[in-house]
Amino acid sequence: MCVDYNCNLLVVTGPTASGKTGRAVDLAKALDGEILSADSRQIYRGMDIGTGKDLEEYDDVPYHLIDICPAGYKYNLYEYLRDFDNAYADVRQRGKFPILCGGTGLYVESVINGIRLPEVPENPELRDSLRGKTLEELTEILSHIKVLHNVTDVDSCQRAIRAIEIQTYYRLHPDAAVKTEPHPMPNVVIVGVDIDRENRRNRITRRLRSRLDEGMVDEVRRLLDSGVPPENLIYYGLEYKYLTNYLTGRMPYDDMVNELEIAIHQFAKRQMTWFRGMERRGFHIDWVPWDLPKDEFLHRVMNLLPKK
Repeated sequence: MCVDYNCNLLVVTGPTASGKTGRAVDLAKALDGEILSADSRQIYRGMDIGTGKDLEEYDDVPYHLIDICPAGYKYNLYEYLRDFDNAYADVRQRGKFPILCGGTGLYVESVINGIRLPEVPENPELRDSLRGKTLEELTEILSHIKVLHNVTDVDSCQRAIRAIEIQTYYRLHPDAAVKTEPHPMPNVVIVGVDIDRENRRNRITRRLRSRLDEGMVDEVRRLLDSGVPPENLIYYGLEYKYLTNYLTGRMPYDDMVNELEIAIHQFAKRQMTWFRGMERRGFHIDWVPWDLPKDEFLHRVMNLLPKK
């Protein structure tokens, strides 16, 4: 790790299409660092174009928490925090500078907040009692047992039921709930890649068209042909939800493209809402313009790192 800095973790985050991966790679090269991904979908193997892995962008910079699960698996926050801890310890033990890069706000905030979760088993009886309820009904139930900071808890019935299951477990096992209390990581620098709404929208539109041209439809078709159930791909949302609906005959191609583009714009807006929420919850994010020249960006960020 670069010995001149007293920094346990550098975070590079921002909305989709802001160019944060390239910025993190430049920083890793300058700081003798390695990248730990904070992207909830890039963990899946075979989901490459739709998640925007762009692995060639890493050049020779080592990365972690990408391609660690098979497509179709339902990875969760407990597993991510466990795997992050292992990867982070490995990076630090080898004397490299750890850089957390990604736009999944829940992952980013949970890591730097020091939250660690016990493994929560399935509750078949509870699941049976909730089966058939609408998303609105499930959201109402969940709102009575936890504060809904995380909108991804209630973006599908499956997720809402799992969230209720987890909170019910914590109520029955207070000793496990204690482990979820925050223990913030010291000496963390959070850099947000700041891109204005208009440029963000234009980049999202161009990137979607490019990914379709690169074979994103064929990628999802291969996943379906390999035996991944359609409902599992739909569970991942965005590209995989809409492309699966198209490939299974539920919507025509042009409608799929138009609705997917709208959904990605809405997703980017939700990401920014999360980051603003982090700031209200006491996290300081240094927002750095997305279009700064490389050397200026590096200079700005490296000046934010506390010296020993």
